[in-house]
Amino acid sequence: MTKSSVLELLQSDKFSQEITIKGWVRTFRSNRFIALNDGSTINNIQCVIDFENTDEITLKRISTGAAVSIKGTLVESQGKGQNVEIQVSELEILGDSNPDEYPIQPKKHSLEFLRENAHLRVRTNTFSAVMRVRSKLSFAVHKYFQENGFNYVNTPIITGSDAEGAGEMFRVTNFEDNKSPVTEDGKIDYSKDFFGKETNLTVSGQLEAETFAMSLGKAYTFGPTFRAENSNTTRHLAEFWMIEPEVAFMDLDGNMDLAEDFIKSVLKDILETCKDDLTFLDQRLTQEEKSKPQAERSDMSLLEKLQFITENNFKRVSYTEAIEILRNSKPNKKKKFQYPINEWGADLQSEHERFLVEKHFKCPVILFDYPATIKAFYMRLNEDGKTVRAMDVLFPGIGEIVGGSQREERLDILKEKMAALDIDEKELWWYLDLRKYGTAVHSGFGLGFERLVQFATGMGNIRDVIPFPRTPQNAEF
Repeated sequence: MTKSSVLELLQSDKFSQEITIKGWVRTFRSNRFIALNDGSTINNIQCVIDFENTDEITLKRISTGAAVSIKGTLVESQGKGQNVEIQVSELEILGDSNPDEYPIQPKKHSLEFLRENAHLRVRTNTFSAVMRVRSKLSFAVHKYFQENGFNYVNTPIITGSDAEGAGEMFRVTNFEDNKSPVTEDGKIDYSKDFFGKETNLTVSGQLEAETFAMSLGKAYTFGPTFRAENSNTTRHLAEFWMIEPEVAFMDLDGNMDLAEDFIKSVLKDILETCKDDLTFLDQRLTQEEKSKPQAERSDMSLLEKLQFITENNFKRVSYTEAIEILRNSKPNKKKKFQYPINEWGADLQSEHERFLVEKHFKCPVILFDYPATIKAFYMRLNEDGKTVRAMDVLFPGIGEIVGGSQREERLDILKEKMAALDIDEKELWWYLDLRKYGTAVHSGFGLGFERLVQFATGMGNIRDVIPFPRTPQNAEF
C-alpha cells in the first residue's frame, strides 16, 4: 500500500479507501483522537483510534512528538474543522517521545525559546509555515531567472576580494593556532598559507557574476554569503543567502525594471502556492499587531501587504529629492530621528527608509543616484561627478531589501576610484580586464533572501526565517 501525505488526504474525496500514513503526533486527546502532521501542510489530519484494535501499551506510548505509522480507512469527518479523517485499523509507534522532556509542547512558546531549540522548532505551526514559504520562494527565484534567460552561476565562497570594501569578513586560513609565520615587518605572511594569499568567506558573488554576464549576457548567483559584523539586531545575520543577477547591455532604468518585476513575480508565485501557510501567518501577525500600541500597528494585514506589492508600481525617487523630504519631515524637525538629516550626503538609515515608504509615499520606493562617497567603488559615476548610478528598493517594515547599480564600465574612471579608495589593482586585475576587452554598459543588484522571506512571512526577526541562524556568539546546531 502506497504511503499518502497529509496534504493529499485532506484534499481527497475518495472515501472508504485504505491508506497508510506516517507522521508525528501533534496532540492526543480523550485517549482516542490523534492530530497527525507530516510536514506536507500546516494542517493536521485527525486519526480516530479503535480501542479494540489498539493495545493499552501502545496507547500509553502515544504522545506529542512521537513518530507513528497508521493504516486505516479515509472517511468523511463527523466532527467540526475537517472534511476527512482516518478510522485507524493499525497503529505502530516508530519513535517514542518522552512527554516530560519533549520541548515542543502543544502550547505557545516564545520565539527566543524556539531559537534555542532550532532543531525542533520546525515542528510548530509558525516555523513549519515559514520554512515551507522559504522553500517555495527559493524555487520561485530560480524559476523566474530560468524562464527569463538567465544562467545560474556558482560563485566562490572562498575569495581574496572584498566586493563591498567594508572589511567585515571572516578569514580563511590553514595556519595552526599561534603558529602563523610573519614577514620581516611583523605582519602575517599569507604567502605561506594554503592559497598563497589572504582569503576570506565571501560577502558577495557580484564581481564574479559580472564576468559571466559579460560573456553569457545574463547571469545570477543564489548562494550563502558571510559578514563578520558584530551586530545583534533583528535585521542582521553573520551567514545569509544572496540573490545577485547581473545583465550586460542594461542601464540603471533597466535594472530598476528588473528588480521590480522580479520581486512582484516571486511574491505572486507564493500567493498561489502557499495559500494555507500565508493565511495562517496572516492570522498570526494580526494577533501580534493587537498587542502593539495603536500608533505602531500596521494599516495592512500580511496578505494585503503582499497583494499591494504585486499590484502597484514602485515609486522612483532620486536620493536628492528624498533628502529634501526627510530634512523637512516632522520627525526630523522634532528631532525624533535617531540619526538627524541635516545635509545632502548623509547615509540613510533604516528609520529614514521606512519613513519614506510607510509614512510619506505609502508604497514601495526605489531610490536612485546616491552620493558617490557612500557607495561602492564599482558603481558608475554620473556626469555631475558626485553621484553614482546606484539604486535601493525600500519595503515597508524592512527598509532596504535590494541594493544595486549600473556598474562602472569605463576603465580609466574605475581605476581612479580604486586608487582613491586604496584598492590594489593587482588584486582585481581580472575585474579590470572586463573593461579592457569588450566593455559595455551593464548592471545588477543584490537581494538578501532572508529579508525577502521576512517580508513574505511577516516575521519580525531575521533569525526566524533561516533554519539555523549564525549570529555573534552563536553557532549552535
